[in-house]
Amino acid sequence: MTDEKVKILLCEDDENLGMLLREYLQTKGYDADLQPDGEAGYRAFSKNKYDMCVFDVMMPKKDGFALAADVRALNAEVPIIFLTAKSMKEDILQGFKLGADDYLSKPFSMEELLYRIESILRRVKGKRAKDVVTYQIGAFVFDAQKQMLIYEGESKKLTTKESELLNLLAANANSILERNFALKTIWVDDNYFNARSMDVYITKLRKLLKEDQNVAIINIHGKGYKLITPQIKED
Repeated sequence: MTDEKVKILLCEDDENLGMLLREYLQTKGYDADLQPDGEAGYRAFSKNKYDMCVFDVMMPKKDGFALAADVRALNAEVPIIFLTAKSMKEDILQGFKLGADDYLSKPFSMEELLYRIESILRRVKGKRAKDVVTYQIGAFVFDAQKQMLIYEGESKKLTTKESELLNLLAANANSILERNFALKTIWVDDNYFNARSMDVYITKLRKLLKEDQNVAIINIHGKGYKLITPQIKED
């Protein structure tokens, strides 16, 4: 993401809940646009660019599922979270078939919604990381396409796993890279053996980056890792 505020389309017909959610997201630094029903939500989406959608399922004029289908016809990639008082398995499955990224049953805490939003945005950023060819990481240049780490003119070829992991860390530089997200993105499964394997690769990357004392990979207890770097440029 850029330094611009992340823009969220929030569609909720409960006026009090909608206003509370909008104000909460705004205090957390998001640009939240509240619409009262599915038709208004579709009009807003067709006119503006949003980074994320949060749709209540039970809404007048056009429900959340119908709205999501219409939104998907315009943009197949924008993340969608459904909010609903329903908890039936069939409804959850319908939501995911429509391309939902997550599903939150009412009542829920605003902190949980914020966590879901942040987690999805990190995942989206991780996918976009694959499009970045080179990163400037402190005194290092990392060529993700060639899997090369360059320091003071000397190049070192990285293994595929080393390169993929460093790519995710660089894409989330100075932010937390969630452990489970990294495991599922690179190793597909977050089981014990893959987790141990990732720990080994983190140790290898630390050794590769030790020449620049301003660059470090630190553990964030219970969450994941953070690549600390004074300079991160993407090309």
